[in-house]
This record gives sequence, C-alpha cells and structure tokens, in this order.
Amino acid sequence: QAQLVESGGGLVQAGGSLRLSCAASGRTSSSYAVGWFRQAPGNEREFVAAITWSVGYIYYADSAKGRFTISRANAENTVYLQMNSLKPEDTAVYYCAAKRAPGPLKNVSTYDYWGQGTQVTVSS
Repeated sequence: QAQLVESGGGLVQAGGSLRLSCAASGRTSSSYAVGWFRQAPGNEREFVAAITWSVGYIYYADSAKGRFTISRANAENTVYLQMNSLKPEDTAVYYCAAKRAPGPLKNVSTYDYWGQGTQVTVSS
C-alpha cells in the first residue's frame, strides 16, 4: 500500500508563494501518476495539477496554469507543487493523490491513494 504525506501549507498574503510537498512511501511504481487537488469548505474536491511519475507529462487546471508548477524528484519519491501569485480563492485544503497512469488524470474518482491534506490559507 502506497502512503502519501503532504506538507508545506500555511498562511500567506495574496501575491505570495508556497511550495507543497508530497512524499510517497510503501509501494511505489513508475506507472503511477500523482495529482494535486484542493477542497474549500462546502465545495467539491477540485483538480489542480498532475504529473506522471516516469514520463513527466503535466496537466494543469485553468486556475493553476501560469501560476503553479508541479514537479517531481524521483529519487526521493516526492512531488512538489510550487504556488506563486497566490489569491484568496486559492484557500483550501490541498491533497496529493496517486493513481495508475493510464487514463484521464483530472478525475477525483480515479485516484486510489490520498494524503491527509495540508491547509493553505491566502489572506487579502
């Protein structure tokens, strides 16, 4: 069983930056993709970005494109989400998740493993 642990969340002013980390342990496979999702209170969980573990194909939600960067460090089984130009509407709990790489990467229901989440709060 793969386990995912997010870190790096916190409180930041609008326009600031944060880097989130997702560390994987247990069973790992190069066939997996890792995605970042977020969920604000009262809202459904929303796709942010994803990267395939081996090839490195990257997909961004429109809300993240141009501001967020997803990357991976294969040797330490870690995926990062660099978030710049943060806005108050980015406030949410951010989760990383893993799935088998084949198929769409933006659907919450297709991910098998989830981290515990890390809170990101962007103040005005």
